[in-house]
Amino acid sequence: MSAGQDETKEPPTSPEAWVEQYGDYLFRYARNRIHRRDVAEDLVQETFLAALRTRETFQARSSEKTWLLGILRHKIIDTIRRMSREHSRESELSPDDVSENLFDEAGKWAITPSRWDTDPLNVLERKTFWEKLMQCVKELPGRMAHAFALRHLEELDGKEAARILKVSSTNLDVLLYRARQRLRLCLEKNWLQ
Repeated sequence: MSAGQDETKEPPTSPEAWVEQYGDYLFRYARNRIHRRDVAEDLVQETFLAALRTRETFQARSSEKTWLLGILRHKIIDTIRRMSREHSRESELSPDDVSENLFDEAGKWAITPSRWDTDPLNVLERKTFWEKLMQCVKELPGRMAHAFALRHLEELDGKEAARILKVSSTNLDVLLYRARQRLRLCLEKNWLQ
């Protein structure tokens, strides 16, 4: 280490600047995963408080934004875990679920899926698609939305997502299957038509 360098690294910006620099980004991230505005706001505040308490340990191995996002992701997972304990599985896994009516007794489509005339890779890149998808995710029942968010937005593996939701792997698969079915119907209705 040269004579002019300080051995301790401080975060590149002051904590007072975090809200202005990263607040909107963190809020949007939380809001897309936790669909209640008040909870998303609380999570961002808790993230800033946790970062303030531990900023001396920040070693600048990643950007400050990435560090704050990592704290927020852990808080989101803890919140989903807590919320999943509060929801009852029975109400969301009832036999009258929309996915039960998609197939006939022979296992064939009762409602033929619409033909997608666009290249899915091109659609994924379009901002409006993501906006519609996030709207559809917000319409999912709590546990389905949490399962989808953990597995596909947070990109956790199935075992970790099931552990956080306190469900079996089979139950997680059912939640994800039904979530995907509802999302498909919602996207066909609100995006493709």
